[in-house]
Parts: sequence; structure tokens; C-alpha cells
Amino acid sequence: MSYSAIHAATPTPETPDPQLLISGGRRLSGEVQVSGAKNSALVLMAACLLTRDTVRLRNVPPLTDITGMGEMLTSLGGRVSRDGDSLDLDGSGIHSATAPYELVNSLRASFFCIGPLLARMGMAKVPLPGGCQIGTRPVIEHVKGLKALGAQVTIEHGVVTAVVPGRGHRLTGSRIHLDCPSVGATETLMMAAVLADGETVIDNAAQEPEVIDLAGLLLAMGARVRGAGTPTITIVGVDRLHGADYAVIPDRIEAGTLLLAAAITRSQLRVTPVIPEHLGAVLTKLEEAGCTLEPDGIGLTIKADVIQAVDLRTQPFPGFPTDLQAPFMSLLATARGTSVITENIFENRLQHVAELQRMGAAIRMQSNTAFIEGVGRLSGAPVQGTDLRASAAMVLAGLAAEGITTVRGLEFLDRGYAGLEDKLNAVGASIQRVVSAADAPRTSLQASLAA
Repeated sequence: MSYSAIHAATPTPETPDPQLLISGGRRLSGEVQVSGAKNSALVLMAACLLTRDTVRLRNVPPLTDITGMGEMLTSLGGRVSRDGDSLDLDGSGIHSATAPYELVNSLRASFFCIGPLLARMGMAKVPLPGGCQIGTRPVIEHVKGLKALGAQVTIEHGVVTAVVPGRGHRLTGSRIHLDCPSVGATETLMMAAVLADGETVIDNAAQEPEVIDLAGLLLAMGARVRGAGTPTITIVGVDRLHGADYAVIPDRIEAGTLLLAAAITRSQLRVTPVIPEHLGAVLTKLEEAGCTLEPDGIGLTIKADVIQAVDLRTQPFPGFPTDLQAPFMSLLATARGTSVITENIFENRLQHVAELQRMGAAIRMQSNTAFIEGVGRLSGAPVQGTDLRASAAMVLAGLAAEGITTVRGLEFLDRGYAGLEDKLNAVGASIQRVVSAADAPRTSLQASLAA
């Protein structure tokens, strides 16, 4: 299948304003499948720039973000084709080290290309990234690390230009200390260092599973990397990397969202595949809230009845992930007692509070902390997803709400969840995607959803 055919496999809205109409109050049951990890697949695609050989990535989800990264690689001269859930990425024709503004502006993960482009071609020009507007995510750690590896880096007119001076255009290994354990900076510097001359040590590195997954692919391509998943990662540069066949890990954030879907509907559901170690903090909070969790090797069965209030604070891995803060807040809006959620990662990641309040949630804000007093029921209402995870939180709230919930902002949802409504419908939910509310009269729509 050619790369253009990826679009056919990707959930693409027919108009600028698609909506989900959710008839709430239904219990879920059965088994639901977790797709490959979006955040991992995107950086693994960027890593394919490091070799002229073909890399096959398996278990790649059909998402608009994946399409965007494919377009980025194609714009640089690469070739990308999809066969089922596999992508073949051929970097033999890479001829440009300049990333197009419109692609980087719409997909933050495309900024990852700066590391492998610099390592392979000796220079890179990449605009400052865009993506979900959930707060400032500066690239200063990336820039500082690339400079430590010997690059000359300038930022002018919104474009980061990095050049390796001298003959050979090869970076030089160095010791780099990150002031904060940034996942993006850790991954960027890992990719830059694998072709550098000598040894690179990254201190205070991010420990997320996606970092470990990147190390797994780099090792499969012939890199020398150790310590991924710990605060200190050591990379010894090699002359070249080769192709590989590599499977993306399951998406821990999607898995957590599906577990929360069972919890908010007070259901029993098997979610698979799940790697419990990737969700340790989330599983602990679900158990504290009253859920029963039964792992079975490749999957996890959750049973939920009475949900109790819990407190949580978002932190870098292995702490509670910021990407599940909004979905977990939807659950706690229906819990017994008062919960406290503190968002420590992104300053603008509490925009979903107003939308949950629209549905009857009792939430009080104080700076970056939300105080959630659980209510007996939520009420269906028109709501807007303001970013990727806020959109998922609206879907979860709609599953538990009385009546019909209309969720807009699906351009965000489709960036990170492959066919979420189809997966939930298969286990008992009632969700319909429509072009607009004018598709059908309200009364007939309610009747069809209630049937």
C-alpha cells in the first residue's frame, strides 16, 4: 500500500466540525484491544532517518499524527508505505535537512527530526514545534544538549538551525545533564548521539517506557545504548546504523483510558495488551479508588462498583502521567467524597474543568490544583475537547452521563486514539459519529441511540 493509502486507514473527519453523540448510562463488558503507542511510534519513525536502509515498524496505530509524521519524512526525501499495521520507512533518498514549517507547526513530535538529521547530515533546520496548546514546552534542553555534542545552534524567526562545524560533520560524545527529565530532549539527544564520535552520557534522563522503546529500536539498528529506563543513559557512537524490524509497545495512555472507561461506567472489562509496569501509578490509584484489577499475562481485567475519592499529582514517569490526568478527573467527578488533583507538568492542562462543570461536575480550582467533589450523576451536555486528552475525558464523562452528550474537538481525539468510539461500541457503549448536529433531528437521534 502506498503512503497515500494511509489516509484511508486513518480516522479523518469529513468536515471541520464532526461530533460524537454519546448516550450515557450503559455498562461495558467483554474485551477491548489496545493499539500501538502513538508517542512511541512517532519518535521511532523519526529514528528511521538515521539509516539509509529500510526499517519496518509493526503495531503502528492509524492516527492523524502518524500520517503527519509520514508526510514529514516524505518531505525530507524518505519513502513511507503501510501494510496493515506495519510501516516500511526507506531513508535512502533523504536529501533535505529542512523540515517544512506547516508540518512542524501542526505536529510537535516532528521536532524530533532535528536529532537524527543533525547526526546523519551534519545540519538541520527545524521550526519551533506546535501541537496541542496545553502549555509551554520549551526546547531549551534539546538545544543545550545538541550544543554539548558540538553543534552550533541558533534560533531565529522561529526556526532552530543546528550545524556540525568542521570536516566530517560528525558530532562528538559528551556528558549532558538535563535540568528536568524531558522525554523529548532525552529522545532527541539519544538519536543525535548514536552516530557521534565517542561516548555520550545523559544524566537526569527521562525514564518513560517510550524512551526504553526508542533504545530497543536503536539497538536493533546496531546502536550501542545502555541504561534506558534509568536516570543515566550511556551511548557509544557507531559509524552507521542498519535496517530493522521492530514492534511498537502497546499504548499505555490508551490502555489507561479504556480502564477508566470501565471504571466510570462501573463495569467489568478486559483490556489487552497491557504492560502493568508502564501503568504502575495509574493502577495504584484505580485500586485506591475501589477497582479490582486482575492481570493475566497479556491483559488486565478491571471490575468497578463503588468509586471512592483519591488524590493524585502528575509527575514524570514512574509518577502519575499528565496524559491521564483529564480522563481520571472525569472518573473522580463521579466518586464518593472529595478528590484533589494537582497538575505539575503543564500549566494549561486543566481547561477540561469548565467542560466537566457544564455536565454537572462539582470542581473548584485553585492555581494548578482542582478540588473535585463527587456527584451522584453527570448530565449530558454539549462539550468541547480542548486538547487530545481533554477530548478523551469528555468521551468518558459522556459514557457515565444521563442523556445525550455531544463532544466536539475530534481533531484532537483522532490524533491519539484509533477508532475509540468503535472500540467502546463493541463492548456496549452507544456512540455515534456525525458530521454535524443537523445530520438528524434531536428526537430521532435520541431514539436511535437508546435503541
